[in-house]
Amino acid sequence: MAGASVPVLVALGLLGLVGGVGITAVGPGGVLPTIGLFALTGLTPAQVAGTAIVTHVATGILATAAYTRSGQLREPGTRRTALVLAVSAVAGTPLGVLVNSYVSKRMFGLVLGVFVAGVAGLVWFREHRRPAASRAHPPTVVVAGMGCAVAVAAGVVGIGGPMLTVPLLVALGVPVLESLASAQAQSVVIAGVGTVGYLAQGAVDWPLAVLVGVPELAGVLLGWRIAHALPTRHLKYALITTLLALAPYLALHG
Repeated sequence: MAGASVPVLVALGLLGLVGGVGITAVGPGGVLPTIGLFALTGLTPAQVAGTAIVTHVATGILATAAYTRSGQLREPGTRRTALVLAVSAVAGTPLGVLVNSYVSKRMFGLVLGVFVAGVAGLVWFREHRRPAASRAHPPTVVVAGMGCAVAVAAGVVGIGGPMLTVPLLVALGVPVLESLASAQAQSVVIAGVGTVGYLAQGAVDWPLAVLVGVPELAGVLLGWRIAHALPTRHLKYALITTLLALAPYLALHG
């Protein structure tokens, strides 16, 4: 954090806050701190991913507790999906951390840009998809495969998991609040395993992690209340627009 200007520090804190809101209100959102750390600092790809992912340990725990309190994680189907996602994350996240160590800054920017654009497309698809007739959770094998793939991607880029998991679960017919709840539990495992991997590489900037993570925690609580109290369509469209606008910049910034 040494040498960073005040405007950069303020921007990182705000991105943490907005990212936290996105995590629990719509799912995607956790990538915003990663974007800020990559675009506004001189951190290496491993440091960006490691510093970002460590913040998701606390946000994942808090969000899991929030969705347990509101009842979604007490439902058997949601608990099963969350458990399968969490177990699959144990296998997928270390692979993502390993892949990150072979990624140059230019390649990291390209991967992050494509990733961000893809997530914007998933959110758009989710918003325009008609609700499925069946509200059942997908079969275990489907959830496990999806969870492992998401964990690999999250380990590479430095996110928790809800960013990809929530749109994918909704696309498979799971209700939004249940999808959000399931993804939070997965996020704890991804962040925990990813943090251990990046700590082993000495790739965590703790002052920046605190700067981003504290506002992110406040955003998680705010986003959870928004998800239960308000229509989130405008927030989703704002997120889609922001991600699509940032994707080319990230790809070129590398």
